[in-house]
Amino acid sequence: MSLNTQIFLGTILGAGLGVLFAQLGPAVVGVKQGMYLCGIVGTLFIDLLKMVLVPLVFTSIAVGVANLRQHSQLHRVWMSTLGFFLLSMAAAILLALAAANVFQPGKGLSLDLFQEVNQNIAAKQMSFAEFIASFLHGLFINPFAALAQGNVLAIVVFALLLGISLVMGGERYKNILLLLQEGLELMLGMVGWIMRLAPLGILALLAQLLATQNVEVLSSLAQFVTVVIGTILVHGFVVLPFLLFLITKIPPLKFFRGAREALITAFATSSSSATLPVTLRCAEQHLHVKPSIAGFVIPLGATANMDGTALYEASAALFVANLAGIELDISQQLIVFFTTMLAAIGAPGIPSAGMVTMVMVLQSVGLPAEAVAILLPIDRLLDTFRTLVNVEGDMIGSLVVQRLVREK
Repeated sequence: MSLNTQIFLGTILGAGLGVLFAQLGPAVVGVKQGMYLCGIVGTLFIDLLKMVLVPLVFTSIAVGVANLRQHSQLHRVWMSTLGFFLLSMAAAILLALAAANVFQPGKGLSLDLFQEVNQNIAAKQMSFAEFIASFLHGLFINPFAALAQGNVLAIVVFALLLGISLVMGGERYKNILLLLQEGLELMLGMVGWIMRLAPLGILALLAQLLATQNVEVLSSLAQFVTVVIGTILVHGFVVLPFLLFLITKIPPLKFFRGAREALITAFATSSSSATLPVTLRCAEQHLHVKPSIAGFVIPLGATANMDGTALYEASAALFVANLAGIELDISQQLIVFFTTMLAAIGAPGIPSAGMVTMVMVLQSVGLPAEAVAILLPIDRLLDTFRTLVNVEGDMIGSLVVQRLVREK
């Protein structure tokens, strides 16, 4: 049985098990034991992926940049990557703002719901200027500290600079490049071992997710959930495939067949960083993206290309404004547009990371940061969909960049 088939079966079984646990209730002894076992298996799977994340990101970006060799090629890849990321995120945010203005989720909902959810939000209160200063400061730190702390964004920046240095040094640093290439091969081999646990890990994670949702709160926020999921699906299954076909002429069905393994893993883990090893595997082995392109575009995209997160934060800002009875004019929505893009770029690729940067988006237009509390019960559910689109955008970005660089 192929790994794709095993993952698909794990997805179906996990969803069924989660619904069964929810129906039986947490008081049943068997449910408690099952949830405990699912917690161990799911955590183990994510921890194994995170274990190889830092060395994989570091070696893949450094080797990917160094293998470009020539400055003109590096410049083309960088500009094409940045251009596509900005285009896709802008399209996602505009789609979110348009849907929120048309459907106006939040109109008529009771503000009493703020008292029914957890008010302890572990998010740092930052102004727009403070967020920019903190974001820029976090880009350039001691690389050894970044590696030890798992600071993916700082690791990406250092690996990028190291790769450029290897390009400029040429043959003088061929031994260092060879060492990094061998390290990358070792990491990819370990990823292959870890992926054998993917069906069980995804089964456990989905069972946990579906068994722990607060259905009453979800039903009261049904309109907002429906608008966000619908908008995310339109972006993921219409806008991004259209951009892919427009630029590369690759049929959407062919792409989804090759990307299926990574998309299912992203949906189950809600972490584009944890899914990164699987994303690289799909891009290189199934979609036939050159390792030099995939190793540069995809790790960078896992940190800086967050279509789903940007779309969700823009929708949530207008949702909170409706709840608070505040009308956001065009200028304020433009502020939301740019702030959301910056916040999405700075959000780490871990579950519910967007909740931290959401505070900055709300405060940029004078909305109460405490309103984030109403989003907590539904964040984990929506996080699965937006992470799926984040990972899809990274893989499509690698295909687009490969085509643009080849044409030039």
